[in-house]
Amino acid sequence: MEKRRLGNSDLEITPLGVGAWAMGGSGWLFAWGAQDDRDSIAAIHAALDAGINWIDTAAVYGLGHSERIVARALVQYRGPRPYVFTKCGRVWNEERQIGKRLRAESVRSECEASLRRLQVEVIDLYQIHWPEPDEDIEEGWETLASLQREGKVRWIGVSNFNAGQLERVRRIAPITSLQPPYSLIRREVEEEILPYAGSHGIGVIAYSPMGSGLLTGAMTRERFAGLPEDDWRRRAPQFQEPLLSRNLLLAEKLAEIAARHSRTAGEAAIAWTLRRPVVTGAIAGIRNAAQVEGVIGAMEFRLSDEEILEIESTQNAQRAG
Repeated sequence: MEKRRLGNSDLEITPLGVGAWAMGGSGWLFAWGAQDDRDSIAAIHAALDAGINWIDTAAVYGLGHSERIVARALVQYRGPRPYVFTKCGRVWNEERQIGKRLRAESVRSECEASLRRLQVEVIDLYQIHWPEPDEDIEEGWETLASLQREGKVRWIGVSNFNAGQLERVRRIAPITSLQPPYSLIRREVEEEILPYAGSHGIGVIAYSPMGSGLLTGAMTRERFAGLPEDDWRRRAPQFQEPLLSRNLLLAEKLAEIAARHSRTAGEAAIAWTLRRPVVTGAIAGIRNAAQVEGVIGAMEFRLSDEEILEIESTQNAQRAG
């Protein structure tokens, strides 16, 4: 099983990781609708059995619920312990309203809460979830560096930072990883952010490589229309016309190319993301054990240069049209 070193760390991670966002369940602003906890635990176990060796979650996913589910899954698992990555910078109140915090006191409190929910003594990778408030990112990063020195977390990274923000915090302490959105339909990071990460030895963990389900080959207009009211994708721009039609056509092209190799469209989408050497790994959100089979092949699947050109020619033609 291929493993890749994550940035300046000693973490050797598989090209694919488990994304636990949807495992947070319903009842919060960025939910994916209702989720059966038993399905979540079975999905984690199936992914680990298939060779994946890391899980990415966040405190805010389900307002703590995702972290608790990850803990339950790992307590029940009898195989090797995977790396556990989580994030700080989002807090909530009794009314389930989410706030943005990066002040030292909040970050420390959040870290302690995540350690308790995850039932671990140390977090393998602790990340600032969003660079908000912007004026507090230095204080937040200084706090993560302190937590690392104290042994609360092993390595520290950021998520959703731009190049300027990366430079600001890099002066304080080394950045192990960056977690940006990156897929065929979210390519903004290619121009400046990925080159910055590559030139400074920062590992990149891409999230939503399958476009939050748009590029799996399973999304249709009918399925989108039937999404639960509390599924955040109902409000997302990429799921609205005319982008929805363009994205579904792109998924058809991915499915066509993937079928030549007995792969899925989702595996082709992830393989496209992993084609860049600067991308260390990609996060695959899974909600049940069966979904693991539709993504696991991406760890070894390699698109040819001709197939990459074919995919991007299709995308360019859509933009021109």
